[in-house]
Amino acid sequence: MAGMHVLAALLADRTRAAFCEALLDGRAWTATELARHARVAPSTASEHLTRLIEGGLLVEHRQGRHRYVALAGPHVAELLETMTAFAGPGASPRGLRASSASEAMARGRTCYDHLAGKLGIVLKSGLQDLGVVTADLAVTEPGMVWLKELGFEPSKRQISRACLDWTERVPHLAGAAGAHLCSVFIERGWVRRIGSSRAVVLTGAGEAGWREIGLLDAPVL
Repeated sequence: MAGMHVLAALLADRTRAAFCEALLDGRAWTATELARHARVAPSTASEHLTRLIEGGLLVEHRQGRHRYVALAGPHVAELLETMTAFAGPGASPRGLRASSASEAMARGRTCYDHLAGKLGIVLKSGLQDLGVVTADLAVTEPGMVWLKELGFEPSKRQISRACLDWTERVPHLAGAAGAHLCSVFIERGWVRRIGSSRAVVLTGAGEAGWREIGLLDAPVL
């Protein structure tokens, strides 16, 4: 159980937990950006990042003078999302801005490279109604044809898997299929990021697009 003890110690620190939560947006951040996000000194951030990298939760990329870090992969994102769901809701956000940000995240967000929140669950339900995925989120044969029509190409990565949504408490779609759909929707302007946060929203064009491909037959949110 030594491995679990090490993992628990890594995530028990508020600053390291804040870093991991920020990196759930699927992008690489600089050490300076994460330090600013967590409101700690750059030297403190560097120490915490080194521990997270050594612990296997993050990976580091050097580009010139800049040090970029990202989650070590989708498996880490799934772990963090599941742990957050298991822990249950934290303290209520204080202030109008914090409350609005929290509500936006609950309505729709990215979980590493796929959609989560209410928007992610609407997507999953639409895919199930279309027969693209089964109740346990396995892609069906007709579903694979449907995905390929949207440019999906299978790879060595697991095609689909269930990822427990920490706000909705039910699984949303992850894996290569979930990542591909999220990427397509963002590229088409159907899903738009809200500022620099993980929060996303389905646009008017997106709602029309989802209806066109059969994902939606009622107002989404």
